[in-house]
Amino acid sequence: MTAENNKKTSALLMWIKRVGFWGFLFFLVKGLLWLVVTYWILK
Repeated sequence: MTAENNKKTSALLMWIKRVGFWGFLFFLVKGLLWLVVTYWILK
């Protein structure tokens, strides 16, 4: 069980490192745009 958990954790960490800054920035901008669009529609 422990080896399987370590494998999943290391795979997750590798994915996070691969996506990195640009992935974070993309989802941040996407989320902010949805907030702006929602605000504009409800206004």
